[in-house]
Amino acid sequence: MSVYTEFASAWGPVDHAAAAVASLDPRQFWGIPLALVGAALLAFGAQYQSRGLNKVERLTGESAHAGLSIRHMLSLFRRPSWIVGTLLLGLAVVFQLGSLSLSPITLVQPIGVVGLVITSVLNSRISGVRLGKRVTGAIALAVVSIAIFVFVAATNVTDQRITDEKLVTVLIAFGAVFLVALTLFALFRKRGVALIYIVGAGVLYGFVATLAKVLISRFQQGDFEWHTWACAVALIAGALLGMLFVQNAYSSGPPDLVVAGLTVIDPMVAVLIGILILGEASNAPAWVAVTFVITGVTAVIGVMGISKFHPQTGKSVLDHTGSLPVVTPLQPDD
Repeated sequence: MSVYTEFASAWGPVDHAAAAVASLDPRQFWGIPLALVGAALLAFGAQYQSRGLNKVERLTGESAHAGLSIRHMLSLFRRPSWIVGTLLLGLAVVFQLGSLSLSPITLVQPIGVVGLVITSVLNSRISGVRLGKRVTGAIALAVVSIAIFVFVAATNVTDQRITDEKLVTVLIAFGAVFLVALTLFALFRKRGVALIYIVGAGVLYGFVATLAKVLISRFQQGDFEWHTWACAVALIAGALLGMLFVQNAYSSGPPDLVVAGLTVIDPMVAVLIGILILGEASNAPAWVAVTFVITGVTAVIGVMGISKFHPQTGKSVLDHTGSLPVVTPLQPDD
């Protein structure tokens, strides 16, 4: 074997990735700027929603740490900051759908991890809480892991036609996840376990993103059978339950922890569904699967590290223990 052959063999994955990138339809890359804008809107929306919830806790004198009450929910709709955050998150969804209509889900969905960086800096500035080395290290681990995960996925998967069989399989899997999420919510609603809410929201929104991509693809294919409308109903149900998980997560964790779950767990779930159910990586080499496992595990470790070491995890604005509050005092009209 010649030196050149040995060198080419050693760098085979790199050559394969370069060839895959070169073969991508240029139109697909138009989804990237839309995804970036969506990530920024997600970051600011999460900050404002968290801010509104903390304000409601102050006004009602009731901590939402053990779950949102009806009084909390009604009060949220009267808080301008929470409403602004909700509108920003709505715009983030619009940009995300736009990116999904142009690009494969494995290329644009994980770009949302940019929102984690923005939220971490934003929340640190607003709350006055300095993030320690262990937290910043956990954030870096999650971001780098998901970046590698995304690059490998984006360069080794291809869009596939969404058949009825694939759609039904996705719906069955979503139904099982939805029931598990409801069970966990019923069991842990009064315990204020942030990580459960974060993981639950991330998994649910991973399915929501997949269902959105499937729905868009079905419309583009001209398929309007009952499967397609069932997908739309499942998407709405998943989005509503995911939103409930997110709101409860704000009461027991900082917004950057919430965004970490949404921007790390969400894309991994979406990509795994695309690989295992939609068959988007059926022709990928074996090293791709190994990379997915390693980066997936390290990304989850990063999220768990943020949950464990973040100074605001588990704290309520009603705590009077001498520790820093979740957010700084707000104006009366926030």
